[in-house]
Amino acid sequence: MRVLTGNDLKTGDVIWWSGQGWSRHVDEAVDVGDQGEQILAAEEAARRVNVPYIIEATREADGSVRPAHIKDRVRALGPTVRPDLTLKPKDPAALDWVI
Repeated sequence: MRVLTGNDLKTGDVIWWSGQGWSRHVDEAVDVGDQGEQILAAEEAARRVNVPYIIEATREADGSVRPAHIKDRVRALGPTVRPDLTLKPKDPAALDWVI
């Protein structure tokens, strides 16, 4: 599966293409297939996203999206210096998901 990611131009938040727009939650990312480059060009031209790029990911059995590269798994989770600030603060296994 190929998904789009980048940073929100206004807030700097890590964002993921949901098929309808951008989301802060990686699990809302959709497979863009061969349309990724076209979507990136349009979104970058509209100045909604900073440094967008395509990554490889898998959709797990529970429906969650797991980026293939550790860099993007860390980006998807949120800050790692304080686990209580991650996007999944009440999930004790959230940091295990990165590895």
